[in-house]
This record gives sequence, C-alpha cells and structure tokens, in this order.
Amino acid sequence: MPLEEDDEIEAVLEYETVAVVGCSTTPGKAAHDVPAYLAEHGYEVIPVNPYADEVLDREAVDSLLAVDEEIDVVCVFRPSEEVDGIVDAALERDDVSVIWTQLGIRDDDAAARAEADGRSVVQDRCMKVEHRRLAA
Repeated sequence: MPLEEDDEIEAVLEYETVAVVGCSTTPGKAAHDVPAYLAEHGYEVIPVNPYADEVLDREAVDSLLAVDEEIDVVCVFRPSEEVDGIVDAALERDDVSVIWTQLGIRDDDAAARAEADGRSVVQDRCMKVEHRRLAA
C-alpha cells in the first residue's frame, strides 16, 4: 500500500537527499519550482535530467545510476508510463528508501514492485504541498 497517512508522509519528509527525475531548467514549471522549494527548505536536491548540464546551480546527472551520492528519496516528474523504468533503476540501488511520484503520476504495478523490495512509495502527491502542510 502506498503511504497515505500524515504520519507516514511526515516520516518521508524527514529524509534529506532527494534525486529529482525529470528536474526542469524552466522556472514556472512544477518540475523546477518544487525542487527549488525543497532546496530552499534544506533538502539536498540532485537533478536527474539527461538534457541539462545544470539545474538549480547544481550539475545534472543523466540517470539515477549516475548519481554518486546516497539517495534517500527518488521524486518523479515524468509521465506515468515512464515510472516503471524509473522504479527499476531505483531498485538497482541499495540506498533509495522512498519513491515519490508527483501529482497526476502513478503506476500501481511499479509501486507494488518497489514495496515488495522493501521501499516506501508515495504516489500522486506533490512533495512541496505535503511539506508545506506537514513540516513547514
């Protein structure tokens, strides 16, 4: 079951390092503004975007597997049909504790696979909205 209770979401928001798959270079897009908000609130944001050199004053990486640092949360800003492959990449890493898909993004089969592998999943919720509501 994806995490839905406030106390479960609060626990996820206590993690510090968030890899943002689909992080955008365009201010005004949610995939830019949400990670910017997270960075402003103390999260270490790792932009994952194969088409950008830099996002939010940080070098962008091409894929989750290219991230050298430990990742706590994978935050997904890609279409639902891409979630399956992103989850596969996250499951290849031992450090990812949570997979979070943003508003309007979900893949129940991929979520079930992640949960079966011991990872927590939050689907179809905005990390910025939940942080403002529960932690800010």
